[in-house]
Amino acid sequence: MAKCHRNDVGSIALDHRRATKNSTSVSHFRLWNSTLRRIIFDAVSCGSTSRYKYDNDGEITSTASTSRREKHAEDQKTEKKVMNVAENETEEASRKKKEEELREMKEMVKELEGEDLMKKRVAAKRVRKLAKEEELEVRGTLAMLGVIPLLVGMVDDQNSVESQIESLYALLNLGIGNDANKAAIVKVGAVHKMLKLIDSPDSSVCEAIVANFLGLTALDSNKPIIGSSGAIPFLVRTLQNLDNRSRPQAKQDALRALYNLSITPTNISYVLETDLVSFLINSIGDMEISERVLSILSNLVSTPEGRKAISSVRDAIPILMDVLNWADSPKCQEKASYILMIMAHKSYGDRHAMIEAGIASTLLELTLLGTPLAQKRASRILECLRIDKGKQVSRSYGGNLGATVSAPICGSSSSFTKTEGRSVEDEDMMSEEKKAVKQLVQQSLQNNMRKIVKRANLRQDFIPSERLTSLTLSLTSKSLPL
Repeated sequence: MAKCHRNDVGSIALDHRRATKNSTSVSHFRLWNSTLRRIIFDAVSCGSTSRYKYDNDGEITSTASTSRREKHAEDQKTEKKVMNVAENETEEASRKKKEEELREMKEMVKELEGEDLMKKRVAAKRVRKLAKEEELEVRGTLAMLGVIPLLVGMVDDQNSVESQIESLYALLNLGIGNDANKAAIVKVGAVHKMLKLIDSPDSSVCEAIVANFLGLTALDSNKPIIGSSGAIPFLVRTLQNLDNRSRPQAKQDALRALYNLSITPTNISYVLETDLVSFLINSIGDMEISERVLSILSNLVSTPEGRKAISSVRDAIPILMDVLNWADSPKCQEKASYILMIMAHKSYGDRHAMIEAGIASTLLELTLLGTPLAQKRASRILECLRIDKGKQVSRSYGGNLGATVSAPICGSSSSFTKTEGRSVEDEDMMSEEKKAVKQLVQQSLQNNMRKIVKRANLRQDFIPSERLTSLTLSLTSKSLPL
């Protein structure tokens, strides 16, 4: 009876029969025990959702974090879909816009080809507006559709000044940033048609022509064509504004167009046929245009004819020298020093005129206070003047000084001459002529140094008189000329 009621639950549920001695049985027990507790917990929760769930490895993970990840992934997918849709809509809108613009441009070309003057003027106005506001691609498309020859044909339309103005500004806008269009405008004969209108009673027509010349001369291949066409006298006349018809903007455009044309050497002869050089030199005092004026003169001085034209203008060198004192305009200083440097290097007459005008002190100041480029150019001018001045002194005192004098300043006290095999210092054996030259040089150097101190706004006692005297005595002709 006792055997029949023996408790075998342990053997059924927990498998205790000698299980403690077997490691494999122990692991099965732990796994099954964990699984049993999970089943019991789920049954107690009555099927409610747990905030934890188990992955395939039996690890517990947070359902909240999993939901956030899934939601983030879904949001990303949705965002990508929205972006794709937006991009497609943008591309579609851009495509439709281009199609609409192309259709509009074709309509403008048809109207320009027609005989209705009103429609042609309206079409030219639309081309002007579209070429100004739209991208460069639109200007190229308009040119491909053949709008340039049609607009050029309207330039000399004598029946309507408005049509002339609209066509001129439409051509101007078509050439902005597009070299191919600039070349095409000149190639179809626009320059000669424009020159036929320079005597128009309407000043707006002339202003539009000047603006076109400015744009067209920006292309190197157009420069010789426009320069030889007769446009330069018209631009000079507009710049001089003798009849008070030109507006300030037209004068600025004419000046810039002349600068573009002066870059090409073949155009300089056409420039010199006018009185532009004299007008430019006498206009240098106007600070607003001086830099551009000096730029044109810098191009002209590169040829012998240009240098001669500049030198022949009255007070040209003193005016250019005055620019060197414009401390608030370093660009003008650099350009003026370049012009003077070329003139000093190429012409004895110009060097003599510079010396007579007292350029040495101005150049000395520029070598101390100017920009690096201005300093370099001033030094080169001084070197040219020093050599030239030395030759003058040698010729003046050649009979007395012999070969020992080659510059306006004699050698230092350490130099000597050989007389009958003996070395004697120059100060003891100096002739009256040498003493006179040395005295003049010292006085000139002292005056120059005082001017430099004054112009630099330094104290008058910045350099003591005894220091100034010793400084001038030790200087040689290689460092500071007259």
